[in-house]
Amino acid sequence: MKRILLLEDDRSFGYILSEYLSMQEFQVVWVQTGEEVLKILENDNFDLALLDVMLPGIDGYELAKILMKKHDDLPFLFLSAKSLKIDKLKGFKLGAIDFITKPIDEELLVAKINAILNQAKNSKGEDNSIEIGCYEFNPKLFQLKYKEEIIKLTARESELLLMLCEHKNNLLSRKKALNEIWGTNDEFNRKSMDVFISKLRKYLNKDRSITIDNIHGKGFIFSC
Repeated sequence: MKRILLLEDDRSFGYILSEYLSMQEFQVVWVQTGEEVLKILENDNFDLALLDVMLPGIDGYELAKILMKKHDDLPFLFLSAKSLKIDKLKGFKLGAIDFITKPIDEELLVAKINAILNQAKNSKGEDNSIEIGCYEFNPKLFQLKYKEEIIKLTARESELLLMLCEHKNNLLSRKKALNEIWGTNDEFNRKSMDVFISKLRKYLNKDRSITIDNIHGKGFIFSC
């Protein structure tokens, strides 16, 4: 049975969801605070974490930052009543695989959980690395490796870098990247993409042969 760590402070919803997931043959551990999550992870392992955002003490966003540093092999997604685009973008930037707004569709949630777990299963034991100069990039593990240093990427950083690699030495149009990764081509997301490009440049700056050039009004050219 796949093990799921559920963080939900609403007792009624937490109980109902944990029971439903148990009926779908998942082994569920339900906790109500971020502090409990960190304590459990000191001695236990899970296949996936479902995180609420609005919590007393350590909230879901802050917890995600800690997970990315200390438990970066644990995939997680957010379940939240927050539905604004800015909230979802923040969740993805923190490494979430998905951001599902409440009220949730339980059947759809289970389908997404199974897809995530199957993807993780298929990636184990496979060599998914892409050579980028002196770096090794593994898009399925969301990581860059430089010598013995491992740089953990968010899901969106990894997706953008993979798209740049697929268009190596050719123009990656800004419109294409925004529509396929961010979902919309608006001013807010254009600024967000520029931030991500800056981060990728910083991650790759140990190899001077790697460049991500901005073609004004058009997009980016990635070369190595």
